[in-house]
Amino acid sequence: MSQEDEAEQHGWRRASPLSFAVQGLMGLRNAILPVAAILFGSRNWGGGAVAVLPILLAVLVLSLGGGWLVWRKTRYRLGESDVRVEGGIINRTARSVPYERIQDVSLEQKLLPRLLGLVEVKFETGAGGKDELKLAFVTEAEGAALREAVRERRDGVQAALPHEGTAVVAPEGRTLFAMDLRRLVTFGLFEFSLVVFAVVAGAAQQFDFLLPFNLWDASKWMELLAGPGHWLGGLGLATQAIAASIALAAFAVLGLVTGLSRTVLRDYGFRLEDTPKGLRRRRGLLTRTDVLMPVHRVQALAVTTGIVRRRFGWHALEVVSLSQDAKSGSHIVVPFATMDEIAPVVTVTDFALPGPETSWHRPSPKYHFDNAIVGVTLLLAAAAGAGLVGAFLPFLSPIAQITEAVFVVLAGFSAVREYFLWRHDRHAIDHRHMFIRRGWLAPRLDIASRLKLQSVEIRQGPIARRRGYANLDFGVAGGALGMHGIPLETAREIRAAVLETIARVDFSRLPG
Repeated sequence: MSQEDEAEQHGWRRASPLSFAVQGLMGLRNAILPVAAILFGSRNWGGGAVAVLPILLAVLVLSLGGGWLVWRKTRYRLGESDVRVEGGIINRTARSVPYERIQDVSLEQKLLPRLLGLVEVKFETGAGGKDELKLAFVTEAEGAALREAVRERRDGVQAALPHEGTAVVAPEGRTLFAMDLRRLVTFGLFEFSLVVFAVVAGAAQQFDFLLPFNLWDASKWMELLAGPGHWLGGLGLATQAIAASIALAAFAVLGLVTGLSRTVLRDYGFRLEDTPKGLRRRRGLLTRTDVLMPVHRVQALAVTTGIVRRRFGWHALEVVSLSQDAKSGSHIVVPFATMDEIAPVVTVTDFALPGPETSWHRPSPKYHFDNAIVGVTLLLAAAAGAGLVGAFLPFLSPIAQITEAVFVVLAGFSAVREYFLWRHDRHAIDHRHMFIRRGWLAPRLDIASRLKLQSVEIRQGPIARRRGYANLDFGVAGGALGMHGIPLETAREIRAAVLETIARVDFSRLPG
């Protein structure tokens, strides 16, 4: 019996044979900069670009060969108590994750694997980052089968992987929320982004050797802008103002186009469904993700908005869940919707939005007054320091005066901000939920279940102890919540009520 037959007999499987081509082609990205440098340097070679051709072919062969070796040395299997993945060419690694630690299994498709019908399987443990276990790449059918088998084994059902080629139908359900192209474009217009400038600046820094002058030399830019005869300085004030307006308009258009492009790439085909397994979210144009969040693992909700979009009634809904994204403790399940569209999703998660009967309470006015005093004092001290610098160092006087004025304006804004925060911050508690609304320009509403809170802590600093208020910190699996500046007696009453709720719950009977 060969080693491959013996491995298959013990339940070991390999990824799709096509994965080696994907790994190799994706590995070519790391060779782009060296190849560009070689092409740039080959201009002085006798053979020109023809002499570089063998080097390019060698890079391609090495990349594809490396992908083939990675595929040959990678295997996985579902054990009795864990899922195991082994890999490595020179240094072998073997990782296993017990089923009880796996919060969820998600499928992700970048553009190239998607064209070949392959997916990357991610076993989410709730720790994020390097602690997550990944398997790249398997067929779509095998990925769906692997996800269902792991979920069933996590729930105590000894399910086996079906034979290769067996179709596994993902659970379908009632559509809770979806975005058509019109909604997606509207969403993108609110996602103004300047990330393109960071990308251009990074590329310019990498390839500045191709430019005929130092990119970061300000005097050279002034010389280029002045041009022959210093034409820019000869323009009238009105013409210069028009040119500046056109530049700002182009800046705004580029930011809007960047935000729109990122939104379409990320949320194209967005669909949220209520399935028997939980909330299923699918989205993405080039990179397609398929995430399923069990409802009983939702620990809290957050309704967010933006400075501009709130004026038009647009909000987003996030769930804080035990099954986390790799880089975040929350899933965005409704990215851009009205409150009427968000309400059904909140109901499915077994939470509730605050109603007209909700009794809201403000934080202690002493809390925001003290914050205003501290903030204004520090900013005015900084302004005074800038004034002293200008007095003792006359050559820095213009900069010092501008800095001093900025600090004074910030001090005034800090005082106004604390006042409006006091007017808008609220908290409420009923027999099931806890509501925390914070923010002035872009308010945020956090909704937590008293049953799912893990801890309650009263925290006071030196000023808070003397002034009679405190912060309440609530421990939530996958996140954290807090009420700030609550009168001390109110904080104690809320803590006692929450601890009483926690004490009545038999957590061993709650779904895992």
